[in-house]
Amino acid sequence: MNQSKFKDIVTGLFFTTGIFSFMSGEFVLSTLLFGAASLASNLSVVKPIRI
Repeated sequence: MNQSKFKDIVTGLFFTTGIFSFMSGEFVLSTLLFGAASLASNLSVVKPIRI
């Protein structure tokens, strides 16, 4: 599995879990999950440089 596909799956899981947490009334947990989804979608993974 390539890196971008894994990143999309993780972002989607954080987002959908955040929506379900929001609907159940756990607002602090949903805020943390939405923040994690935002970070996961915006951070770029840098591969180490081979010398």
